[in-house]
Amino acid sequence: MEKLNIVRSKIKEIISKKQLKTDPNIIAITKTFSIDKIMPLIEFGHLHFGENKIQEAEDKWLTIKNQFKNLKLHMVGKLQSNKAKKAVKFFDYIHSLDNPKLATKLCQYEKELNKKVKIFIQVNLGEESQKSGILLSDVEKFYKYCVNELSLNVIGLMCLPPMDTSPGEYFKILQDTSQKLNLPDLSMGMSSDYEEAILNGSTYLRLGTAIFGERSL
Repeated sequence: MEKLNIVRSKIKEIISKKQLKTDPNIIAITKTFSIDKIMPLIEFGHLHFGENKIQEAEDKWLTIKNQFKNLKLHMVGKLQSNKAKKAVKFFDYIHSLDNPKLATKLCQYEKELNKKVKIFIQVNLGEESQKSGILLSDVEKFYKYCVNELSLNVIGLMCLPPMDTSPGEYFKILQDTSQKLNLPDLSMGMSSDYEEAILNGSTYLRLGTAIFGERSL
């Protein structure tokens, strides 16, 4: 709890100092962390939690979700189209929509399961071959396809800035792109760069080590 409170204090300080209007949600990224480490946050009233693998999420969260109905689970990792049905069924948010095939599958299973998920389009701002995501030049076209043709509930954009660069410039590009599309949310900022993300309008921070400490290898 101490680390979470430190993060919250830093966020409040940044918002107050810069007179920002956005107070971002904190997604506690719980991948590899045990329930023993997670339960104190749940009992404290924290609502947003993220996983990057469906199987681990199901094993860890199925019972807890039934006990705490107000919890919100976020899929923050790479999502393969053959896992789309499980993702729609289990998660409330998906942060990694990155191709048309996956978009079509999400649409199909939302109809089948009669459930709408809140979705972020992942943008590959650095045009990195090793990373997933829609290229910046294709974002508007892909967004319109997802919304107009598939009726997906796209609420925002997500990015992972290239390593060894200044993340602020990439966050600003994503913020500008989001504003052009009139999207309300931005998923950006991890434990190493969330302060920069807040300055550029992030509404969802994805924080793991900043809350739980270093992961065991």
